[in-house]
This record gives sequence, structure tokens and C-alpha cells, in this order.
Amino acid sequence: MSWNPSPTVPAGSALATFLAGVRVLDLSQYIPGPLATLLLADMGAEVLKVEPPRGDEMRTLGPRDALGRPIFYNSLNAGKTVKRLDLKDDADRSVFLDLARSADVVVEGFRPGVLERLGVGYEVLKSVNPRIVLCSINGYGARSAYAAKAGHDANYLALKGMLDRNGTDKPIFFDPPVSDVAGSLFAAIAILGALHGRVRTGKGCAIDLALADTAMPLQLIQIAAYGANGTIPARGETYLNGGAAYYQVYATRDGRYVVLGAIEPKFWEAFCNTAERPDWIARQVEALPQHTLRDAVASFFSSLSKDEIEARFQDVDCCLSIVNDLGEALADVHTAERGLVRRNAEGDLQALFPALIDGIPPSPRSPLSQTDHPRPAAAGASTAHDRT
Repeated sequence: MSWNPSPTVPAGSALATFLAGVRVLDLSQYIPGPLATLLLADMGAEVLKVEPPRGDEMRTLGPRDALGRPIFYNSLNAGKTVKRLDLKDDADRSVFLDLARSADVVVEGFRPGVLERLGVGYEVLKSVNPRIVLCSINGYGARSAYAAKAGHDANYLALKGMLDRNGTDKPIFFDPPVSDVAGSLFAAIAILGALHGRVRTGKGCAIDLALADTAMPLQLIQIAAYGANGTIPARGETYLNGGAAYYQVYATRDGRYVVLGAIEPKFWEAFCNTAERPDWIARQVEALPQHTLRDAVASFFSSLSKDEIEARFQDVDCCLSIVNDLGEALADVHTAERGLVRRNAEGDLQALFPALIDGIPPSPRSPLSQTDHPRPAAAGASTAHDRT
């Protein structure tokens, strides 16, 4: 079967040429797999998203635009081509395997064992294409007592000790979802590495990537500290989670917030001098948590409005920032100067691959395209996409 993907990114950025000729079959849904293949598409890979007859369930999640289109789904899958196949159907399975013969990568997000039950597991894929790279992204990994267990981002962070130390009076999870997004990044990195390794060996491989596992390298310094001295970081007691006065969020008089990130002594000194509190300079080395110093700095900021803080610290090199909401962040001059958030020809606002290549930012992504008309699922049929 021929591939006929729409161009991922119009000509202009060299980023769109990095993976030219690489063909990706994407069986995944929701965030981790689709975001990983979006990044590959940004680099020029041809991504064919293979969805079950009813489509990706992400189509039903989140808001719609003025034309009734699913915003979340479209943002994750721009620049890709969609084809609907029922992998439980012999004819459709044959179509998929025919596509796999000329593919370089397959990305899937089923629970472990589902791909094999559908008859398109790694051994089958390898038999039709020994060079293929299979990247399986799921909650807990194939080699795990939790392999069949359901989970979402907050579950992974809770399991891996990250949720416990973030928050104030109770643990707090994050938006965007840390493990989901980290899983996308690690998947893309692993796929790129596998493709490079294939140049040497001529063979593909199977990548087993558990979203729960991605939380661990993100906290490698805390794990190293635990290994050395048994330290378990608690909420509000380390310099990264609220224990330090010099790395802290503070409220302003008018109900806004600023963040002070003056970790290096030179930045803390510049802040203290501008705040007209040179007596605070030597206190940076006080033991954590620095409750007394933090309260004193909080009192200083609460006496000033956001505008007064901006005016006083505008030209001071001390790592002080106003906490923007998303609208303010998009309107900020830095966002405009970098050119990495732009609208495409259809008017969709897109966060593009965050890198300038030879000074040129990526072009906006083309819209999602469909290779065939969606057909309804057979009565009582499963979508076959057993998500994590």
C-alpha cells in the first residue's frame, strides 16, 4: 500500500529535513505516543496515525473550536495522516502489516500483551521487517508486576515518590502531566537512538517505555542523595520545593505573585541590595527550611504591587519574575521574538518544536489529513485500543 502523507512542515526550517524519509506508524492515543510522534513529524518524519474504526478517544476529550473540531486532538496530531483500521479484522491487519514492511518505526500505547493478541506484536513485525523499531509506551512496562494495572500521570508520580514532596499542606500533581510529557520526550529520544544504532547493526529493536519509569531520571539528584545518606525530601524543606527563601513564590500587595530564583549568591546579593535589606545577604546559608527569612521576604513583597516590583527590579540581575497566566505568557515579548508559538494557515495556534535551527524557527504545522472516510465500527465491536 502506498503512503500519501501531507507535508509536515512547509519549507523554511532545516528541522523539517532531519528525519526526511523516515516512516512512522502511530497506533497510540491520548498524549504520550501522539506527542512523541508529533516531535518526529516536526523533524520531517512521515507519520501515519492508524486509529480504530471509532477513531482516537482523544477526539471526545476537551473543548471544540468554532468549527466544532476537537482542539486537543488536532493539536497533538497536526501534520500527520490518519487511517482507520480494525486490527481485529484479518483484511485490515494485512493492510497494517503491508504498511509495516516499508515503515521504520511503530509507536503503540496499548497495555502490554494487547499488540500480541492483535497479531501484530514485535515478533510478527520483525518477521516482515527486521529493521523496524517498535516503541511501546504504557503505564508500568511489560516486565512488571503492574503490567496490567491502569494508571494516569498522578498515579505514576505517587508511586515514584515525586508527588509526596510537592505541594504545601498536601501533595499536589502537575499541569501539564509530568510523566506523560516526559514519556513522549524519552520515547522520541529512544527512537532516534534506535534509528542511529540501526545504521550500524542493520536491525531494529523493541523499546519498552513505562511512563512510571520516566519519573525516576527526572529526580536523579534526589535519588543520588538518598543513595548516599538516606535523605527523603519532605514538602517545603528543600531549596527546590519551598524550603529556601531565595527560591520561592511570593504574593504581591495586589494579589499577584512573583517567583524569586536567586540560587547563586551574586543574584541573592543583588536582590537584597535592591530590596534595601543588605542584612539578608549572609542569611542565604541558613539551614533549610528557612521559615523566618522566608516570612521576612514575603512581608517585603506583600508591601508592593506587581507594577512597583517590576519598576524596582526591572534592570536588576537577580532571577525575579512575575508569575504570568497563559495569556500573559503568550503576549510576552520573548514569545513573539522566538517565533515558536504561531498560527498556521487555518488559524490554529501552535506551540512549535522549541528550537531554532541556524537561527530559523520551525514553520507552523499543516492540519491533520485523512486517507480514507471513517467507517463505523461493527455492532458491538471493540475499538481494540486498550489504553494505558
